[in-house]
Amino acid sequence: MNTKDVGDTSEALVLAELTRRGYSVAVPFGDNDRYGLLVDADASLYRVQVKTGWREGDCIRFKTGSQTTADGEATVEEYTDTEIDAFAVRCRDSGGLFWVPLEAAGRKSTYLRVEDAAIDHPRVSYAEEYAFENALPPR
Repeated sequence: MNTKDVGDTSEALVLAELTRRGYSVAVPFGDNDRYGLLVDADASLYRVQVKTGWREGDCIRFKTGSQTTADGEATVEEYTDTEIDAFAVRCRDSGGLFWVPLEAAGRKSTYLRVEDAAIDHPRVSYAEEYAFENALPPR
């Protein structure tokens, strides 16, 4: 699969799981919005960017920027809180789904630690904390 196919698959799986859990999900028309899904959680709407993560050592990693190419030049743009509220991440290796609020994500990449390690640092994020069953907003 090419990268667009991989992204479309992640978006479809995230959308299906959110719907299965009772959320109303809307997909914006076209490819011009910075978010890929709108998630209705009762009184709140969340602008969500879907990303595909992968296993890297004892972490699940996903990129938090958006790469575009214009005139042969690739640029990576960061998401801001005026554009999205959260990332929904599908790990292509495990199939796990994660909900990571924008403020919990790194600037270029985010690493969610899968295995317990003897690291006591405020920037260490554990995958279990962000798994859908633990992190989705209430509905």
